[in-house]
Amino acid sequence: MKKFLDENFLLNNDTAVTLYHEYAKGMPIIDYHCHLLPNQIAEDKNFENLTQVWLYGDHYKWRAMRANGVDESYITGDKSDWEKFEKWAETVPYTLRNPLYHWTHLELQRYFDVYDILSPATARKIYDECTAKLQTPEYSVRNMMRKMKVEAVGTTDDPIDDLSYHQQIKADGFEVKILPAFRPDKAMNADDLPALMTYIGKLEEVSGMSITDFEGYLAALKSRHDYFAANGCSLSDHGLEQLYAEDYTESELEAIFSKILSGSELSAQEVLQFKSAMLVYFAHWDHEKGWVQQFHLGALRNNNARMLANLGPDTGLDSIGDFSQAQSLSKFMNKLDSTDQLAKTILYNLNPADNDLFATMIGNFNDGTVAGKIQFGSGWWFLDQKQGMISQLNSLSSMGLLSRFIGMLTDSRSFLSYPRHEYFRRILCNLLGEDVENGEIPEDMELLGKMIQDICYTNAKNYFNF
Repeated sequence: MKKFLDENFLLNNDTAVTLYHEYAKGMPIIDYHCHLLPNQIAEDKNFENLTQVWLYGDHYKWRAMRANGVDESYITGDKSDWEKFEKWAETVPYTLRNPLYHWTHLELQRYFDVYDILSPATARKIYDECTAKLQTPEYSVRNMMRKMKVEAVGTTDDPIDDLSYHQQIKADGFEVKILPAFRPDKAMNADDLPALMTYIGKLEEVSGMSITDFEGYLAALKSRHDYFAANGCSLSDHGLEQLYAEDYTESELEAIFSKILSGSELSAQEVLQFKSAMLVYFAHWDHEKGWVQQFHLGALRNNNARMLANLGPDTGLDSIGDFSQAQSLSKFMNKLDSTDQLAKTILYNLNPADNDLFATMIGNFNDGTVAGKIQFGSGWWFLDQKQGMISQLNSLSSMGLLSRFIGMLTDSRSFLSYPRHEYFRRILCNLLGEDVENGEIPEDMELLGKMIQDICYTNAKNYFNF
């Protein structure tokens, strides 16, 4: 019987052990999509205690604690950091078979050299030991990134952000590339006109441009796109239920935007037309600059209205949605491809029922100009766990080229999340090792080792030109 989280964790055959330890383990990390706060990197922050670095903003843990009957005051409320950690420690034993159990103990081991199992009995010891280490220079956020061999990071930034923290990080000469990503979802959110009007006002301020019509709105947003490019940005990102691909005319868009400025209610059709048009404009700008565009599709957000009113968004109230993806995805990509304005694109799917759909869709728009131009992104959010990763890898393997895959990302707000890359790499090595042991692929370690290193690192480095 194997021991819990030993050196061969998730590696269930000899070939997998060789592939991981000799090829995957030492590769640097390119974390091309995450939600780390740039100000904390700029400040080279030391967190005050384990709760602050581990539980603040982590809605994965919050959902588990709520499911375990923990009162909200111990999750997002006003209880002390120790009391919140104590409730997390009480919850951990109930997370068996949830990836949180693995991640929790991987993070304790890899960052803090703590090999105890977290429980109420060990909580105080672990909290005190890790908190003491967090006060030392070795545990500043920059040094934790160095410890994990992070080479490049893509943050997630709104077009109205001034990127001053990115500028400070670059000026400091920090060797890890911290690059912004352009995420303009709020700029196309015609479902909430008051919020959109507020956003337009902020855009006028940061761009220094008066917005009185649709042409002016596009010009202001384009100026921000240019500003991001001047500050090292080469990626965009969208978090959408599905891609929008309604037909529209320029005169219709001008009329829709006039209604937005006047505060007039839009029809459902007009909302879809506006969103569809904005996506196309953003995609054209991305292609023009040679950026990579990312689309995170399929989340049904803010399901609990009562808790949303109390806590706000991004607090663990989201789930997998069952949206129809194929037709709009095809129509949107085809519209861009028809004018040869389809940028390198990563499509992330949140509903496992759609994995084969996404795996086949990317093949429709690979045109031979770039290896792996259209990517089926790694399992994300609810699917960045063992079964979700295996399902995504199997669909991509069966219907595309796994060898050209750009691999894993954290999609996290925590500086302690980098062991998720290790988790992915172990699963990948085990999957290929099983194929070797079953005689389904050759036992050519040079071929397989290169494939592993490409997926873990080299493909992403080349794809993003980092």
